[in-house]
Amino acid sequence: MKMRFVLYNMCYATGGRSRIFPFMNYLRHTHAKLEEIISFFRALNPDIIGLVEVDAGSYRSSRANQAELIASRLGHYHAYRSKYHDAHLASRLPLMNKQGNAFVTRDSFAELKFHYFTRGIKRLVIELEMENLTIFLVHLALGFKIRHHQLEHLYQLVRNTGKPHIVAGDFNAFWGDVEISLFLAATGLVRAGPPDLPTHPSWAPKRSLDFILHSPRIRPTCFWAPHVTLSDHLPLVCDFEVLPE
Repeated sequence: MKMRFVLYNMCYATGGRSRIFPFMNYLRHTHAKLEEIISFFRALNPDIIGLVEVDAGSYRSSRANQAELIASRLGHYHAYRSKYHDAHLASRLPLMNKQGNAFVTRDSFAELKFHYFTRGIKRLVIELEMENLTIFLVHLALGFKIRHHQLEHLYQLVRNTGKPHIVAGDFNAFWGDVEISLFLAATGLVRAGPPDLPTHPSWAPKRSLDFILHSPRIRPTCFWAPHVTLSDHLPLVCDFEVLPE
C-alpha cells in the first residue's frame, strides 16, 4: 500500500510569527492564509495530513474549526482535539481553548484515541489507527526537561503498537537530531528524510524541529520539505509504502 503523509505546523493559518514582533501574528485573522494552505494541500493530494497548531473556532477563524473546513474542502475526514488538558487553566482561557492539533484523512479511520502527557502545557497525543497503520501526532514542550519527560511517556505509548506506525509532529527539538537519539534507539523507529533537515523558521530554516519517524515495516519512497512560507514552519511530505510481514 502506497500513501502520502503531510506533516504541517500551520501556526493557526496566521502566517507565522512576525520577524519583528514575534507573537503579534498569532492575533491575526486567518481567512487568506487558510485558503492558500487548502490550495497547497489540494495540489499535494495527500492521503493523511497531520496538523499542528489548528484553530478550532476562535475569533481569528470566525468561529470555524480549521481542520473541519480543510477536510470539507478536500472531501476528507477529520479528527481534532485541544492540545491542553481539561484540567489545565489554558483550556478555559479565550483563544487558547481553541488551539489544538488534528488529522485530516482521505479514508475513514478504524479507531481514534486521545492521550495526554502528565507534564507540560501542551500535552496532547492523537493516536490514529487506520486499517494497517497507526500514526501518533505530537507537539512537544518548549522546555528541555519537560520535553524529555514527554518523550519517555511517548515511548510507553508507542512500544506496544502492533501495527506498522509513524510518530510525527513538532518536537521542538532545539538541539536537532541528538535530542531524539535515545527515543529512536528505545523504540526502534527511524527518522524519515535526511538528518538535521531544518524546518524553522520557514523563511530562513535553521532548526530541525519537525520530525516524521517510522517503524521498520514502513519504507519511505520520497521525502521533501516544500519551501512555502504560509507558516513559520516548513511542511514535511513523505511518500511511503507499508511492507508485508
